[in-house]
Amino acid sequence: MDERIIAACDGASKGNPGPAAWAWVMADAQGRPQRWEAGPLGTATNNVAELTALRELLATTDPGVPVEVRMDSQYAMNAVTKWLPGWKRNGWKTSAGKPVANRELVVAIDELLAGRDVSFRYVPAHQVNGDPLNALADQAASEAAVAQRAAGTRHGSAELPVPAPARSTKSRAAGGAPTDPGTGAGTGKTSRSGGTIRARFAGRCHCGKPYAAKDMIAKNPQGWGHPECRTAPAGV
Repeated sequence: MDERIIAACDGASKGNPGPAAWAWVMADAQGRPQRWEAGPLGTATNNVAELTALRELLATTDPGVPVEVRMDSQYAMNAVTKWLPGWKRNGWKTSAGKPVANRELVVAIDELLAGRDVSFRYVPAHQVNGDPLNALADQAASEAAVAQRAAGTRHGSAELPVPAPARSTKSRAAGGAPTDPGTGAGTGKTSRSGGTIRARFAGRCHCGKPYAAKDMIAKNPQGWGHPECRTAPAGV
């Protein structure tokens, strides 16, 4: 039996809410990826996808083996490491007296954590030289959200997902701070192919359809939107 499991989990929602999925990647004690799995959720929010990914990971791992969980969702991590005890004392109400969102998922995770050695580590997403397991989980969740089809080791997927290129800090320094699609401040993730970037926040293309955080988008005369809409007239 392994002395320790290292794993990452992530969720994706293409529209928030929109087509969503969860994913986890499990590694050995040295951090070498061993298994992965992703599953569709239909229409759901990012937070539901993130919490589901954690629940699925905990349900899969051996309760007797210590687990280090890496996540890029501060909401999901804080929910189970900081806020959960107070929610339980308050009868599953927030400090403002409102019902806890996604309570069923939080309760299920709380039950799965009982009596186990589980540590959590926050890892920023989409960073150059960032956490490789998180990048794999992110890509697996994104692909499953689009395809709405389960994938992974037990589904016969022999190869790991291939993460998209991470944001380059050099490109930001050379070209100044690019505008953040959807908000006008900040930055997305730059790609070397076709002038596209990975959106940091969800937004709406000039074609009228939304794009989700982490989707690839491109600049056009009407603003940021789908790469295939760069030459399409507004309203098409």
